[in-house]
Amino acid sequence: MTVTTSAPHPTVSTTADTERAVQLLDRSRALVRPALTEAVGRLHPWVAEMAAYSFGWCEAGGAPTAAAAGGKGLRQALAVLGAEAAGAPARAGVSAAVAVELVHTFSLLHDDIMDGDATRRGRPTVWKAYGTGPAVLAGDALFALAVETLASAPGSHVPAAVRHLATALNDLVSGQADDLLFESRPWTGPEAVGPDEYRAMAEHKTGALLGCAAALGAVLAGAPATTVTALDRAGRHLGLAFQVIDDLLGIWGDPAVTGKPVHADLRRRKKTFPVLAALDCPAAVRPLTRLLEGTEDLDDATARRAAALIEEAGGRSAALAEAHRHIAHVHACLDGLPSGPHALPTALRAADDLRALLAFLVRREM
Repeated sequence: MTVTTSAPHPTVSTTADTERAVQLLDRSRALVRPALTEAVGRLHPWVAEMAAYSFGWCEAGGAPTAAAAGGKGLRQALAVLGAEAAGAPARAGVSAAVAVELVHTFSLLHDDIMDGDATRRGRPTVWKAYGTGPAVLAGDALFALAVETLASAPGSHVPAAVRHLATALNDLVSGQADDLLFESRPWTGPEAVGPDEYRAMAEHKTGALLGCAAALGAVLAGAPATTVTALDRAGRHLGLAFQVIDDLLGIWGDPAVTGKPVHADLRRRKKTFPVLAALDCPAAVRPLTRLLEGTEDLDDATARRAAALIEEAGGRSAALAEAHRHIAHVHACLDGLPSGPHALPTALRAADDLRALLAFLVRREM
């Protein structure tokens, strides 16, 4: 999907932005990977193997993999840049980066089980490769390891950082609970899921951890509350945008890119933003609900028909507009970071780095 925007801060990255963003992601991975590897190495060997598999470091059974490891490393990059936005050196954000990366991976392990997803990034999910019980255990271990890692970080701001992470975790669980409860709600009528409920769910499920990632390094660095709040809000809006984009990819995404079957979310009848937006179109309500009601997964033909109806009813364009709205909010939050002649050069550069990273990531996803 390719989009353009007339927002004051363009979301289409230039070649220079792309090169800068790739360098930022590479730099954060190189900085964080040794500490992340050391932390995983403290786990029980079998659990550590499942964790390494989930990170893309090995195959099921422990054999080394020649493939590129894991995802983009967005959350660890946000944690490192958050520390720098507070005027601290990048290394000050490493403990925060490790903690949020562990929590993110824990959430993916459990999310795949709850959603019944058999593949992630083109490979069997952990529960498919090792079993449901072992995958739950590995997720629990990563959760505990994240808290231990952050609690053991140096400095006097650790208690505040642990509280910040705990708040994000509570939000994440609340968002996941709402997402699961949405499955039993009707498609239409007074009990139907509304757009505001969806936004609250998405902010908690996806935005809370991205907000935590952006702010946690700054908390460890002793940043003022205004900086921490601006970074946390930027990450939460970024999470909302990414959740809506993920919804789009769940219907129209290329399996070679998403690592999941086409129309995956439709087949499970997930209440995603494009579907909810399409149901606001009176002409689409009856034919679309007729296709979506039921309990069995949709077959290929029915899923294609449902996707076409959603697009015709404006669900796809409404989702793109929603994503752009939250991206504009991200830029507004970044504009609230310290600037001017009294701001530290490290903080000014970090804010620019965050914008370059955002432009690159949005272009990749959309």
